[in-house]
Amino acid sequence: MGERQTDGLTTPVWLSVVGIGDNGLASLGPEARAVIESGDVVFGGKRHLEMIIGHSGRCITWKRPLERSLEDIEAMRGKNVVVLASGDPMCHGIGATLARRFPSDEMQILPSASAFSLVCARLGWPLQAVRTINLHSRPTSVIRRYIQPNVRLVAITKNSDTPHIVASMLVEMGFSPSAVHVFEHLGGVRERRIDATAGCWTAKDIASLNTIAVECRADIGAQIFSRAPGLPDDAFSSDGMLTRREIRALTLARLMPIPGQRLWDVGAGSGAIAIEWLRSIEHGHAIAIERRAERALRASNNAEWLGVPELEIIEAEAPACFERLDAPDAIFIGGGITRPDMLKKAWTCLSPGGRLVANVVTLEGERKVMDWQAEHGGDLTRIAVSRADKVGPYQGWRPAMPVTQYAGVKW
Repeated sequence: MGERQTDGLTTPVWLSVVGIGDNGLASLGPEARAVIESGDVVFGGKRHLEMIIGHSGRCITWKRPLERSLEDIEAMRGKNVVVLASGDPMCHGIGATLARRFPSDEMQILPSASAFSLVCARLGWPLQAVRTINLHSRPTSVIRRYIQPNVRLVAITKNSDTPHIVASMLVEMGFSPSAVHVFEHLGGVRERRIDATAGCWTAKDIASLNTIAVECRADIGAQIFSRAPGLPDDAFSSDGMLTRREIRALTLARLMPIPGQRLWDVGAGSGAIAIEWLRSIEHGHAIAIERRAERALRASNNAEWLGVPELEIIEAEAPACFERLDAPDAIFIGGGITRPDMLKKAWTCLSPGGRLVANVVTLEGERKVMDWQAEHGGDLTRIAVSRADKVGPYQGWRPAMPVTQYAGVKW
């Protein structure tokens, strides 16, 4: 069994997670080496286990799916189990997965420097001022939501293709002058650095183990997308079923995106509300419910383009599909308000403290939300937006259809 020092007391632990650098055992201090040497069983990837050839204990490579290995670790409770990880195991690593499964007082975690820390040290960038991104286990398009002028990004990658994909995305979004730095085998004897701009990126034979850093610089005239709600309407592909920019910003304000919370976007159309919900917070969840296949596909494409490929799209009829979905913290109803029991079933599914927002433009829809507000409380707001438009050789105000918005909180 291993030991952990807490408030001057030594407590036994059976599970140790050791972060190891590209230089293998040479990157570790005496304590981490001793933990590995004393392990009865060592779990790790093939690359990590090759760093400890000759270890006296049993060495086991990760299984797929990972859950099978977690079950094996669970079955070895009581033995001295060591898990090897890259860099800092709690920074997008296996340590976070293990911490969700095993009590913290049964574990000890010995981190090394993360790839993010090493890259920032090489470039002289303050880590707290950098946006760190995991592209190893997430779609590369996630990086799109963070590409803005003068923002510094550091991303752990999936493979040798990732730098090329990121450079192409930067050019496509109008950020070809951006400085791109790729680091291979950080902290090891084979460490190498490649520097270029996105528009001139031609690097070849990049190692599969690499980390990419980007200093975003926009071309003159590039379209800039803020993460604050209210993206331009033309940021979305749409067949006309789109909550317009001003209404969308006011709607998101009433939905109140909160990190870690889940939104249902009912009658999603282009998916704009759900997409802006995800762009505005970290670790958020959103489900776009759309009954028409062509609109569901369009919402998926919009989510990919705007950097939120994690948007879950359900092609189904609401409210019939509600009962099979995870409970939401917020619901937006942008279509189908007059369907039987739509408001009632949405309200029933909503978590305590959750927000329900519905936008309507028809008299029939208005009647529904007014009756609901009279019975259940909440706020009703009439939103009228006019935009300047040509009137012959002059300009005048052209009004859009007014929107009646209901917003209520479930207590």
